[in-house]
Amino acid sequence: MDGLVNEQKNGDISRRIIHVTGIVQGVGFRPFIFQIARRYGLYGWVFNSSAGVQIEVEGEEKALQGFFEDLTMQLPPLARIEAISVREAEPAGYESFEIRQSRAVPGEYVAIAPDVCTCADCLRELFSAGDRRYGYPFINCTNCGPRFSIIRDMPYDRPHTSMGPFPLCPECGREYHDPADRRFHAQPNACPACGPHLEFLGGKPLQSGQGDPVALTVQALAEGKIAAIKGLGGFHLACDATKEAVVAQLRRRKHRYGKPLAVMMADLEQVRHFCELSPAEEKLLLSPRRPIVILKQRADTGMAPSVAQGLPTLGVLLPYTPVHYLLLSGCKHPLVMTSGNISEEPLVSDNGEAIAKLGDIADCFLLHNRDIVNKIDDSVTRLLAGREAVIRRARGYAPEPVLLPEQLPEILACGPEQKNTFCLTRGCQAFVSQHIGDLENLSTYEYYERMIDFYRYIFRSNPQIVVHDLHPRYLSTQYAQSLPNVRLVGVQHHHAHIAACMLENGLQNQVIGIACDGTGYGTDGNLWGGEFFLGSYRSFTRLGHLKYVRMPGGEKAIKHPYRMAFGYLYSLFGEEISRFSQFTDLIAGEEQLLMRQQMDKGLNAPLTSSCGRLFDAAAALLNIGRTVRYEGEAAIRLESIIDEHVCESYNFAIEEQYILDPAPLLAELYQDAVKGISPPVMAAKFHNTLINALTLICCRIGAATGVKTVCLSGGVFQNAYLLEGILKKLTDSGFAAYWPQKLPANDGGISLGQAMMAHYASK
Repeated sequence: MDGLVNEQKNGDISRRIIHVTGIVQGVGFRPFIFQIARRYGLYGWVFNSSAGVQIEVEGEEKALQGFFEDLTMQLPPLARIEAISVREAEPAGYESFEIRQSRAVPGEYVAIAPDVCTCADCLRELFSAGDRRYGYPFINCTNCGPRFSIIRDMPYDRPHTSMGPFPLCPECGREYHDPADRRFHAQPNACPACGPHLEFLGGKPLQSGQGDPVALTVQALAEGKIAAIKGLGGFHLACDATKEAVVAQLRRRKHRYGKPLAVMMADLEQVRHFCELSPAEEKLLLSPRRPIVILKQRADTGMAPSVAQGLPTLGVLLPYTPVHYLLLSGCKHPLVMTSGNISEEPLVSDNGEAIAKLGDIADCFLLHNRDIVNKIDDSVTRLLAGREAVIRRARGYAPEPVLLPEQLPEILACGPEQKNTFCLTRGCQAFVSQHIGDLENLSTYEYYERMIDFYRYIFRSNPQIVVHDLHPRYLSTQYAQSLPNVRLVGVQHHHAHIAACMLENGLQNQVIGIACDGTGYGTDGNLWGGEFFLGSYRSFTRLGHLKYVRMPGGEKAIKHPYRMAFGYLYSLFGEEISRFSQFTDLIAGEEQLLMRQQMDKGLNAPLTSSCGRLFDAAAALLNIGRTVRYEGEAAIRLESIIDEHVCESYNFAIEEQYILDPAPLLAELYQDAVKGISPPVMAAKFHNTLINALTLICCRIGAATGVKTVCLSGGVFQNAYLLEGILKKLTDSGFAAYWPQKLPANDGGISLGQAMMAHYASK
């Protein structure tokens, strides 16, 4: 118990009983309350509970007014108040102001702060030779450091975190109990005498290195080695980003052959050397959330070609832990900093697991002895239409709640199959999980189950409504159906996309929804992905879509876009496919015959309206994406080569008012390819055509219905050129257009929409 004694009580005394909810634990909120109470000569107490923060203050009315003003206007950097309840009471005669012992309240919960980067004050100490924490890789205070990744239970107190095994030394204990110190009640507070420590392992067999672990890691990276580095939410695999041989080796060992790799740079000066950087992008990089930001690369900077795999963009992040700052201060070059896992598996977070699973990838290990309780990946974001749009929501963002427009019952939304997140609702808050990944292997699915159990426990949730995707074979659907004694609600994939966009943007009335992505199970049993809806949370009507075509070989057509292009041409032109001989001649005759038979008989050739598959077909016709190594690669490469000076477009057809037929587009695209028109020009014309077509269909729906609000969602709208183009066209046509920003437009945002639709379905 910490307290200050007030020796005088003058004037009329009043007492207030206050309850505060929001992100108010683990962010220095109780010390903040203590300090403003002292500032105004008030007395009473404050404590954390599993329902929020409870405060009683009494004193003169003028002092209480000052207290409330500071309470709402001068919050600690990481705190966020969502609700305050205040009631008056008779004075209790308190003689001091105290921080009291935390209390557990059965069934109650409180929001948990995300992990954030090291603050400026701690950085100064980290690099100050005279400071007792000089070079200490776990320095933190109430304004920075680990939160979600170390928590086991609420309220947020040291014994409920993975710092519990590290008792405070006398000096750290003095700071912890000193109201004037910024480490006053900082739960992860530590120093070299009492806190976690690093260990370097290298050699074959692995053995502990002699000397400073950070210096040994820096030396290994400079020698062209791959290091596995334990961070906040899991391991990273790191190497020198300017050494092509080691980057290529990392790709081979990790079996990550296509996706670009993230790069950590020491500071903004280094970022500017390698990338173009706008003020808004600089702000994103410097945010306490410290996401990976997608930036435009400069040419001929010395970055290893295998980092971005030929793309003009680069995923860049700045250091966000003391370990990162220490490493980057010793390295001459940026570091590849990619997730520490085998491709498609969850992050590795345990030391023993890391040595076992990453031992064939990493040459050395930088470990520490603080447990990672909740693994969480790096977040990814970029600027779209001048605003931040989150692509992968994880560290720094999750599990910060999304505020709901009304009270919801407790709902568990199980999310999609790919880029999975799930969502729990309580009251006016929705807790969307960190990025889980693709539920296509056992380890990811087990991680998904564990995290649902943890969220239910930490937020004291016992949902009686469970919502799932309509796809019967999704593991998330099967998980939902395995739960006993719950009400199940099925929600169509693309409806959930639009509902999530509506919720994020505060929309309640009918909207026109355009959902464009790779795949989603439709209510007619076909694979949707280029859809035009009219509706609200209660229901959506599908008014139109991209014309159905066959996918020869099903999933095989996704991995081999030339098959998708063949499927489009044969579905749309039939025997006239012979017109496209310069394309079809590149496909073996036996394979062509098999694909024709599959489509003629409807065997392993499902119908799709997917816009993502149309992008695949176009990329294949341009011969820039005949085969892909990861989802969306063909579309990403198609976007990456656009000549933004081109204004021309191709023709398209619209059937039955709202059915978009891409046959003219593909035919003209092919003719341009035959003529030898440059791929950047064709890519621009393809995108311009889609912008025109989507806008025209919106205008038709708007004219017929009077609805002038449009929601754009689905992974296709992470394409900056497409999104910015259609936003301008829609705005010029008199529409108010919205798109996801705080949650991903891709499947990572679906669970929020599922929850909202399930709520209305259950009314």
